[in-house]
Amino acid sequence: MNKVWKFGDNIDTDIIIAARYLNTSDENELAKHIMEDADPAFSTKILKGDIIVAGENFGCGSSREHAPIALKAAGVGAVIAKSYARIFYRNSFNTGLLILEINETDEINEGDELKIDVDNGVILNLTTKKEYKFSPIPPFMQELLKSGGLIEYAKTRI
Repeated sequence: MNKVWKFGDNIDTDIIIAARYLNTSDENELAKHIMEDADPAFSTKILKGDIIVAGENFGCGSSREHAPIALKAAGVGAVIAKSYARIFYRNSFNTGLLILEINETDEINEGDELKIDVDNGVILNLTTKKEYKFSPIPPFMQELLKSGGLIEYAKTRI
């Protein structure tokens, strides 16, 4: 299953991927530095499919697409937060990173294992046996996610 990594409120794009690494657009290089200023070893601890759980206003700060690109390239399976900065929200779907909003992120602990059922709008905490509902993702945005982002989606339509 997918392990939780926990962060607080107002995680800005500079914490997600520091500006000093924005001289490259190489996704694999960016992935090596995610959340580095919050936890210098984070990129070496996260496993493919792991989930970041945070508080309010995740992805605030600059409008850089590098932030969701780096998270996705590092193998982050989803980000679950109470709320998102609007540009980060849109950039995430445009780059194919699954993000979900629930109010109960305080009930989820680092190390918990989660299972996400996107089709039915349910997050199951396998550790605590609690279930959380989220608003359904609109069909078009689900298509963006399934395609791997807006560019890949557009390629299938041309």
